[in-house]
Amino acid sequence: MQYRRHRPHWFPENRAVFITWRVAGTVASEEVARALKTEQSGEGRRFVNLDALLDKAESGPRCLADPNVARVVCASLFRSDELGHYELDSYVIMSNHVHILCWPLIAVPKMMRSLKSFSARDANKIVHRTGESFWQDESFDHWCRSEIEHLKIRAYIENNPVKAGLVARAEDWTWSSASETGRPPRRRDDEESLLKRYRA
Repeated sequence: MQYRRHRPHWFPENRAVFITWRVAGTVASEEVARALKTEQSGEGRRFVNLDALLDKAESGPRCLADPNVARVVCASLFRSDELGHYELDSYVIMSNHVHILCWPLIAVPKMMRSLKSFSARDANKIVHRTGESFWQDESFDHWCRSEIEHLKIRAYIENNPVKAGLVARAEDWTWSSASETGRPPRRRDDEESLLKRYRA
């Protein structure tokens, strides 16, 4: 499955996808361009640069730090799972961006349109904003090549609040699949199940 927007996206069948998207206007476009410089080594390195930039952003909207907005985004993640758009494996909601790891069950562009539009409508009501985009149009995506990479990405997602210096343990961040207080994903494969999926 392939589609093109600002850059090409390709999603093989039966593979989990790591997706990151951010609140519109979080960082200046020139800062994003610097983080994603093509001379940097590899897509993974460029993504880490962008994620660090988002974690450290001291300006721009941080709407997701509002628990009411985070709750709306969380509800939209679970709603998409319940509607059969994907099987949600892991997630984290940061102050200005979201990471998910999921098994898409419908076309990814359709999945993301639904997810973003549902959460944006209700989030904009909470922050009393009309006529503006809540989410940045483009998102970052990467499909998992193996069960080992899958587990690494899951750990990366859930440890994002720790890496950003917000909590001491991943379990302490409410808006995460690692949270002791938040609702866990409906389905989460163990290592043996992942091995079977990626070797199928």
